[in-house]
Amino acid sequence: MQKSLIVALDFQNKEEVLAFLRNFQEEQLYVKVGMELFYSEGPDIIKLLKDQGHDIFLDLKLHDIPHTVYSAMKVLAKLGVNMTNVHAAGGREMMRAALEGIREGSITGDSPALIAVTQLTSMSEEQMQQDLLIYRNLNDVVLHYARNAYEMGLAGVVCSSLEAPLLKRELGATFKKVTPGIRLKEDEKADQSRIVTPREAFELGATEIVVGRSITRSADPVLAYQTILQQWQGVERA
Repeated sequence: MQKSLIVALDFQNKEEVLAFLRNFQEEQLYVKVGMELFYSEGPDIIKLLKDQGHDIFLDLKLHDIPHTVYSAMKVLAKLGVNMTNVHAAGGREMMRAALEGIREGSITGDSPALIAVTQLTSMSEEQMQQDLLIYRNLNDVVLHYARNAYEMGLAGVVCSSLEAPLLKRELGATFKKVTPGIRLKEDEKADQSRIVTPREAFELGATEIVVGRSITRSADPVLAYQTILQQWQGVERA
């Protein structure tokens, strides 16, 4: 099974998640649990998903002082998820502490992959410069954050697929480039700024794609999932 298509479970509660997953009773998915769902249901939602056989990306984007992030990662590591993240804006020392915490907290000896968010795909270069007072161009900032993550030993970053070729060239093909902001051509842009189609993400060199509304809000989620998976794998639907 292709595992690098990650379905974002951007739901409010367990009941909505279970209703959605009933569409996929014969399928083991790679799913993303974000802040809304985790804060609503807590660690129990992770256990439920693991019991159903799904792989899990826990997307909480930790960003705090190094000791706090270290301690939090020791706790999160015990949940047994496949991947989790911090925000690269927390700096090199914070990322180093996060990796130390996740390794110390892992009870199976197999630590979750730790990645770092560079810039949110909802943010344009103009917004970054005006709102955050970061005046370098967007590619320079993403590469700098990603290089910090790489040098601290993290497995990869969250970025736009538009930045994947640059990161692949500078940091190598195996460094994860986990890319949200994926839409089918006919889908609404919604609150995303830097978006691409699944096929474009494939061609640009993303290593994982995260897809939410195009699947979860589709009238036929299974068909939408299969269509996106085929495009992501470089196979267009006939």
